[in-house]
Amino acid sequence: MTGLLGFTSGYRAMESCDALLLLGTDFPYRQFYPSKAKIIQVDIRGENLGRRTPIDLGLVGSVKDTVQALLPLLKEQQDGKHLEESKNHYVQARKGLDDLAIDDFNRSPIHPQYLVRMVSDIASEDAIFMPDVGSPTGWAARYLRMNGKRRLIGSFAHGTMANALPHAIGAQSAFPGRQVVALSGDGGLSMLLGELLTLRQNKLPVKVIVFNNSSLNFVELEMKATGFVNFGTDLDNPDFAEVAKSIGLFGQRVVKPHDLEGALRAAFAHDGPALVDVVTAREELIIPPTITVEQAKGFSLFALRTVLSGRGEELIDLADTNVYRKLFS
Repeated sequence: MTGLLGFTSGYRAMESCDALLLLGTDFPYRQFYPSKAKIIQVDIRGENLGRRTPIDLGLVGSVKDTVQALLPLLKEQQDGKHLEESKNHYVQARKGLDDLAIDDFNRSPIHPQYLVRMVSDIASEDAIFMPDVGSPTGWAARYLRMNGKRRLIGSFAHGTMANALPHAIGAQSAFPGRQVVALSGDGGLSMLLGELLTLRQNKLPVKVIVFNNSSLNFVELEMKATGFVNFGTDLDNPDFAEVAKSIGLFGQRVVKPHDLEGALRAAFAHDGPALVDVVTAREELIIPPTITVEQAKGFSLFALRTVLSGRGEELIDLADTNVYRKLFS
């Protein structure tokens, strides 16, 4: 994984390559393209060629036909240095991410990394995952274990809020025999809360996992990166588990990490729609693979403005969630 939601190993592998071959991908994160490599793009839609970044060669056609024509022209490369360095860097980066996906000695609130790791461990081998746009997509990209059978579907190009639950309804309707998991932000679920009635009405056994951090979390992160003090992002949430129960769904609320596994297993085993409302850390940061000077300046400005506005306790919570708790874990 690279791009805004990926992590350092993917970014480094692309940045240090000699040639980048884009096969049928409209990779949107312009700041994460390599600065020096030759770029070749293959797409069946000619209008996509060079849309995101300047390219050295554009080829219109299907990936299958183009690769079959290209392979006889290639010479096998014996030097595996770039591959080995990239693999070793991935192992280190993966370990760094996994070290954050912990129960933190049963302290609340729950780290979203730990939540998604638990979901990944418990979900079926061919589960279909639907993350909401925002922080659930970031955590899903980093912590869901894909195996060739599972599917990860989202509003990745359009960035449509509240997509997880309606996407899950569509997937469960199309594939009634597969496990479908909606990774819903509390903001996204609130926008389309009535779709829980659709689950009951159509008896769709979707499992809804709610990242309940009482905020429009990714919007807050974008505001921090550009120097703004959080405004208009607070959410005064109900107990979503009780809401689910009142509708007739399985519902359970989780505040302590030690209760998370049992709640998820009960929800996934339930013969019908289920919702698990998980109270997660609001100040957990999704750190991109590389940080620009502008982002660093913006975050410093956010910190200064937050203190001057009398909200210094938010910076203490931020440090506690992202620094102190990890140092003393």
